[in-house]
Amino acid sequence: MGILDNVERGLEKMVRGAFSTGSRSQVQPVEIASALRRELDNKSLTLAQGRTLAPNVFTARLSDPDFALAQEWGAPLAEELCDVVIKHVNSQHYTLQGSVRVSFTRDSDLKPGSFEIDSATEKQPAQRRPAPSVPNRQPKRYQPVLELDGQRYSLNAGSVLLGRSSEADILIDDTGVSRRHLEIHTAQGQSRAVDLGSTNGSYVNGQRVQGEADLTDGSVITMGRTRMTFRLVPLQNGGR
Repeated sequence: MGILDNVERGLEKMVRGAFSTGSRSQVQPVEIASALRRELDNKSLTLAQGRTLAPNVFTARLSDPDFALAQEWGAPLAEELCDVVIKHVNSQHYTLQGSVRVSFTRDSDLKPGSFEIDSATEKQPAQRRPAPSVPNRQPKRYQPVLELDGQRYSLNAGSVLLGRSSEADILIDDTGVSRRHLEIHTAQGQSRAVDLGSTNGSYVNGQRVQGEADLTDGSVITMGRTRMTFRLVPLQNGGR
C-alpha cells in the first residue's frame, strides 16, 4: 500500500475500531482516500491561464455491510476524507468552485470490500449582500475584504467562517488552525473578529483576541502560521 502520509495515518487510526474486524473483505478507509485522489486527478479539467478545475463533491458507493460500518462512524470519517481531498488539491494546485463534500451511499450490487467513487463539480452559490445603509452625508462606501497569500476575499456576508473545515467560507491550510477557528462579523459598516474557542488562539495586530476584537483598515489577523490583512476598499460610484 506504500507509506501513508500524516492524514492517512490519522484516518486509519481514527476508524480502526469501525472497520477493523479481521476481515480483508471489507473496504479500508485508506483505500477510499487513495481512490479520492485518483478521482481528482482523472476528472480534473485544464482551463485557460493554467488553471485546473477539479471536482469538489464526492459520493462513495459501498456494499451493504461496508455502508453499515461507514454509518457507524458518520461525520468524523467524512470530514477526515474531506481533509484528504483538500490536501491533494493544494499539493496539485487544483481549483475548486465550492466547498468539498464527501458522502456515502448504499449500492446493493457491490460485493463487500469493493466500492465506487462518483464525483461532480458544484459551484458555491453566490451570497446576496443586502445594500448597506449609508447616510446621505457620507458619499463614500467601502467593501471589507481580506488579503491572504496574494488573493483578496470579499467579506460579503454578515458572518464569514475561517478554518480548516470543509464548511469554512475561507479555507486555511494550516495545521495550527482549528477546523472552526474564527468568524468575521460585519454589520452597519463595522467588522469584528470573533474567536470560536480555537486551540492556538487568534490575534489582531499582535494582541490575542479575547472573545472578539474590532477590525479597522490595515488590521493584521494571525491564525497559526497564517497572516492576513483586513482592508476597507472604497467602492466606485454605482459599485456593488
